[in-house]
Amino acid sequence: MKPLFFIVTALFMFGTAVFAQPRPADKAAAVPANAPTSYEARYEGGLFGASKKENGTLIFDDANERVVFNREGKEMFSIPYSSLIMVYPDSKDSVPQAGKVISHIPLPGAGLANLLNKSTKYANMTFEDPDIQANGTASFRFKDKDKLLLFINSLGAKAKMKQRGDAFYRPRTGATF
Repeated sequence: MKPLFFIVTALFMFGTAVFAQPRPADKAAAVPANAPTSYEARYEGGLFGASKKENGTLIFDDANERVVFNREGKEMFSIPYSSLIMVYPDSKDSVPQAGKVISHIPLPGAGLANLLNKSTKYANMTFEDPDIQANGTASFRFKDKDKLLLFINSLGAKAKMKQRGDAFYRPRTGATF
């Protein structure tokens, strides 16, 4: 009876064991050959000396190896490819102001207006500013998720960064743990 109990217990334990799966290989950035060189975006903040939120265009300046934010044809600021540490997408879900107002009206079912949801897409660029020896994160809002991902993939490939998921990063040099 005891050998049968041990065999059944062993089969049960081995049958429920979960084995770790290897991490899939990193895929290369898929940037189409006809990718645009400029993208409409709204600067949300994060750069030293540029505190106003402004609409403009992000442009790849490959000759000078930098990404430039233009507003009405005038260069507002630029970030060199070599200064980029990390580039990643982000999104924030929120209830629009109209939904908040309607939900407080004393009518049956008005509380359902809180279920209205608006998703905002962002491109965040973490960089190292060599002039003041500080790190910062610039945030740009995009209207379209596809354009956001295309911008991040293009920037990551142009800046020769490594990809992890939808994000790109520059590995540390000489880091020991």
